[in-house]
Amino acid sequence: MKRIVAAAVVSLSLMAAPVAFGADGVKLGYIDMQKALNLSEAGKEAKEQLAAKVKKYQDEINGKQEELKKLKDDLEKQSVLLSEAARSAKEKDYQQKLKEFQRFTKDAQDELQARDEEFTKKIIEELERLVQEFGRKNGYTFIFVRNEGMIFVDDKADVTDEVLKSFNSTRKK
Repeated sequence: MKRIVAAAVVSLSLMAAPVAFGADGVKLGYIDMQKALNLSEAGKEAKEQLAAKVKKYQDEINGKQEELKKLKDDLEKQSVLLSEAARSAKEKDYQQKLKEFQRFTKDAQDELQARDEEFTKKIIEELERLVQEFGRKNGYTFIFVRNEGMIFVDDKADVTDEVLKSFNSTRKK
């Protein structure tokens, strides 16, 4: 329903556009934000930083998993030989370490997700600012973000590569 309403509004505004914007007509473009995020220098740097953090956490998780496996194996091997109190203490120790492991993995996932969102938000804000400047400078009436609601878009209207070039060059300065 939202798509139909949005398409109707865009269609009506485009029909009225030649009147509103004079004889020059309307200049439309779109940007593929996902492509811009993935191919921009800032996006690549963010991915590298996140990948390094993921590797660090994965190494820690692997070590903790090995420790837990060893504890469980020891508990299973010694359970017949241990007294009830000793077995109970070892089980309690194992359960405590398992909880700590689960908490650690959840915290690691939360931190990685937060960092990813932080990087993405920052890059998108920079891209949006740059797209606005690009649109004004190049006489665009509208620049849309490509999404699943766009049934057909002519590739000639894609400004992603031009914006990316500009975005990457401003980051190098």
